Amino acid sequence: MSRLDSMINRLVAQRSILDHAAALIAGVPGPVLELGLGNGRTFDHLREKLPDREIFVFERKITASPRSIPDSDHVILGEIRDTLPFCGPRVGAAAALIHADLSNGDPTDDLSRRSWLSPMVADRAAPGAVVVSGHALDLPGFDELPLPEGIRPGRYYLYRKQ
Repeated sequence: MSRLDSMINRLVAQRSILDHAAALIAGVPGPVLELGLGNGRTFDHLREKLPDREIFVFERKITASPRSIPDSDHVILGEIRDTLPFCGPRVGAAAALIHADLSNGDPTDDLSRRSWLSPMVADRAAPGAVVVSGHALDLPGFDELPLPEGIRPGRYYLYRKQ
């Protein structure tokens, strides 16, 4: 498969899983945490799908299009590893949805990230919250949910806090 076809498949899968996750949190109170802004596509999509939710974006440096950046009250700058554990006073309630598409495709990096990110995600998630991740997380007290149809196993991971 060409890199272009792979990218198209990834984006279609990402849209599908985010739409699915948005539906799953309909009755769960709390904000959305977008871990990594990148170019802002997923933030912009979540903002459209969840217009009544606060969405907080965690990013080390903003490089996205100005149309895809939240207002300054909803941007938390710095390394996620340093900012996520201490965001409670600013974010307020535990999150209904956490989206962490931080994988760079390197299995060693993903394993390292899994070790420090998993407990932070678990701490910030509300009961019933949904977590969408680009790599596997170790989340005791969460159920791994089936992926929406058409998403190949291992492309994304979907969890719900018990």
